Amino acid sequence: MPMSDYRLFGADTSPYSQKVRSFLRYKNVDFDWISRTRENEEEFQALAQVATVPLLISPERPASQDSTAILAGLEADHPEPSAVPDDVATSMLALILEDYADEWLNKIMFLERWGQKPDREDAALRVLTQLYGGKRPRAYKKARDQIADRMADRLKLVGAQAGNADILKASFERVSKLLDAHLKEHLYMFGGCPSAADFAMAAQYQQLLMDKSPAAWLAEHAPFVVAWVENMQDPKPGAPFASLADLAPTLIPLFAEELSRTYLVWAKANSKAAERGDREVSAVVEGGTFEQSTQTYAARAYDSVRKAVGGALEDEALKSFLKDAGCNKFFG
Repeated sequence: MPMSDYRLFGADTSPYSQKVRSFLRYKNVDFDWISRTRENEEEFQALAQVATVPLLISPERPASQDSTAILAGLEADHPEPSAVPDDVATSMLALILEDYADEWLNKIMFLERWGQKPDREDAALRVLTQLYGGKRPRAYKKARDQIADRMADRLKLVGAQAGNADILKASFERVSKLLDAHLKEHLYMFGGCPSAADFAMAAQYQQLLMDKSPAAWLAEHAPFVVAWVENMQDPKPGAPFASLADLAPTLIPLFAEELSRTYLVWAKANSKAAERGDREVSAVVEGGTFEQSTQTYAARAYDSVRKAVGGALEDEALKSFLKDAGCNKFFG
């Protein structure tokens, strides 16, 4: 069988791998999906710059492991069907939501997966099975428990430790209900076509739906989110992107009641901490004080989004939306 021009090393248990895989499908790009296993680890290590998936090998660009950069590159190389909303305001809001998913919703996913039993043990077994090429090893319990313990130890690094758990759990329920209300009215987050925000957020929710505790909650409280995640496995363009006026009634609450009170507060504080060289960051967000080690990659990502949005503030619709949502102070 001939090898495709695009090769994606990934894992079903990696939201960022799912984000890229779904995007490639949407763009109708032929690619080989290579599930990372012990057997291909040497090849992966030879190509990778960091230890985590995804890793996209493409014909025109250097190998990349940054899902946001990968999507932007694929959009430039394969502009149809478009994943960029038609106007300045909605395209900027999509960038903000993509970063929210990658940097805040991921904390929620990580807590739900690795912060509690039995979800932690079930997830560790999925990881182990994947590493063994889809077959559970015969003597698996010790290795499963080692993975579970190692990932539980990473909770603090991600900012999903016990001290932040109540904040993140409340954030999960709040954003899920707000998103469900929005998706009840729209096929995708910005109307009839998916955007980078859809791919990023759906990928995190796909992982949440793998884990029994959050999956049960979502099935009961956010059925439109569940249906949207299923559709985002292999999304197709439907109608055109919607106008911001049509989106605003359910999109403003998502920004006003969730992003402006959690992620954006933390992201701004984290950016300033990284700029000062502080090792720790503390931010007073909805529900209490959120503390973790300073995240330099997240700071760069937020700074990039802030620069893009700040450069677009001459757009009156964007400026008005951010003001109405209480987010204008984060994008000066």
